[in-house]
Amino acid sequence: MQGTPAVAIAPSEFNSAAHSQSEALGMRDAECVFVQHPIQNASNEEIRNKADLIVDEIIRALTK
Repeated sequence: MQGTPAVAIAPSEFNSAAHSQSEALGMRDAECVFVQHPIQNASNEEIRNKADLIVDEIIRALTK
């Protein structure tokens, strides 16, 4: 492992774009977790629920 563990979190709508961008930047191994889209107009409760669905995935990505 090198550097500080990090994970990008993005809406699922941007899955393809995120992978393309990380590859273009030479960061094929970059960790990215996708939250259920949409999030822009979601209430605080809806955001918390969406976050609950991915928290384990975020922890796994950070501790690989």
